[in-house]
Amino acid sequence: MSGEDDNGDGYAGYEDFDRLALDRSGQAEAFDAIGDRYDDAFPHKEGQVAAGRWLADTLPPGSRVLDVGCGTGLPTARQLTDAGHRVTGIDISPGMLKLARDNVPGAEFHQVDIVDLRVGGRYGPGGSKEIGPFDAIAAYFSLLLLPRPEIPYALRALHGVLRPGGLLGLGMVEADVDDFAIPFLGNSVRVSGYLRDELRQVVTDAGFEIAGEDSHAYAPASTDVPPEIQLYLNCRRRA
Repeated sequence: MSGEDDNGDGYAGYEDFDRLALDRSGQAEAFDAIGDRYDDAFPHKEGQVAAGRWLADTLPPGSRVLDVGCGTGLPTARQLTDAGHRVTGIDISPGMLKLARDNVPGAEFHQVDIVDLRVGGRYGPGGSKEIGPFDAIAAYFSLLLLPRPEIPYALRALHGVLRPGGLLGLGMVEADVDDFAIPFLGNSVRVSGYLRDELRQVVTDAGFEIAGEDSHAYAPASTDVPPEIQLYLNCRRRA
């Protein structure tokens, strides 16, 4: 993607996000139906806990952290809250948000689509319900639920709600797929992914520098979810 926005930072204007054919059909409903079975299917989550520890330990005490696609609040929202940070979680699934509020009463949670974090969006910079800026963002396995054309815009929206120099912890599954329907705990969800070199490029193009990365082979406990390679990038927002 190319072009200049009003800030001259080489990124196409946020209005292009609005032109995408946003399709969330069935995604929230699937996670409402899955509920706390999600944590049963993905126990332990050593890679995600390690990635969350980087955020928790790198940030000054009391930092504001946005957990994007917070799910049940476990482990990340709880981990960051327990570390003394002020956590705001967002998700499009009301069922997941209810579980998150029960699991992590020390955090706050909102039903927000990532598109609403863009500049001028309801919850983004200049919006009527602006919730930023944040010192850090955790986005573990949430962006993979977007079609590929949306992911660069979503990353740029996250860039916009971060303070300069703020941290981004990103988790994705390594896979060369775009909006691909998979069976998932008795439901169907659509997922996207990148091979790791392309993921690095998409992230850096969105205005982040990569400070570290890790990968884990992970076998979910559920038999209908195949083994996966999880990629974790520790990133910092370029000014």
